[in-house]
Amino acid sequence: MKIGIVGAGAMGCVYAALMADAGNEVWAIDTWQAHVDAIAAGGLRLEGASGDRTVTIGATTDPATVGPCDLVIIATKAAQVEAAATGARSLLGPETPVLTIQNGLGSAAKVARVLGDARVTIGVVGGFGASIKAPGHAHHNGMELVRLGEANGAVTPRLERIAALWRGAGFTVKCFDDIDQLVWEKLICNVCYSGTATLTGLTVGEIMADDDAWSVASGCAAEAHRVARAKGIRLDFEDPVAYVRDFGAKIPGARPSMLLDHLAGRRSEIDAINGAIPPEALALGLEAPYNTLVSALVRARETAFEAAR
Repeated sequence: MKIGIVGAGAMGCVYAALMADAGNEVWAIDTWQAHVDAIAAGGLRLEGASGDRTVTIGATTDPATVGPCDLVIIATKAAQVEAAATGARSLLGPETPVLTIQNGLGSAAKVARVLGDARVTIGVVGGFGASIKAPGHAHHNGMELVRLGEANGAVTPRLERIAALWRGAGFTVKCFDDIDQLVWEKLICNVCYSGTATLTGLTVGEIMADDDAWSVASGCAAEAHRVARAKGIRLDFEDPVAYVRDFGAKIPGARPSMLLDHLAGRRSEIDAINGAIPPEALALGLEAPYNTLVSALVRARETAFEAAR
């Protein structure tokens, strides 16, 4: 298959390298010129839990040069999703599905507004702990689960075909009829570790080992769990603290992407992750003090980034 991956950050590189290694024609589309140039010149290197490989793929900053694809994957951060969807129009054939994979809430709706509801499928990926080591070089700590669902409705034959593509590239995949379940189960893990790691500089394992950090992280997770239950979201677990601890134990050395953004002086996805919980809670007559405070402190750091420029 011909696959266009819009957003060749850490996770986009994991997808691209493993799908290319499985024999697919893969194009990485990204705005980071040095990264694109490195991939075009020397291939894309991926090391970590899946092994160490360098693969030859297409790489460009201009999606118009790629042509129609059999599958488009939008793997940008949440803030770039709308622009990525707009740029992806040239990658679409008459039946090309679009799989959008982001942390937090709201990305699928943004893609649907640009490209139409009928094309949109949703992915939720957890347990990889990926990072960019250098232009053209990515690393990942784990290789857990890829969850897939249709944006509107139950599992379809096209979703099963997408799942088969991922499985053929070595990923563990599950398809879900209930998209809200898979989004919220990942979100509960994200709110646990992302904001806390960003404010403390700790890895996932270090957060779990530190009583003070863990009290904040687990408090964020418990609040998100209460909101999900109040919304009527179906979840496959009752104890959110045990759930996020089990998740974290699989990638103790990982640093969440929100922390990596701050280390690079970039704005993060805070509004789609920890920052998404307080308004959801308010609409239900609940409070989310842990997520409110964590979000406010992360935003304050980001304001300081802007002021320093």
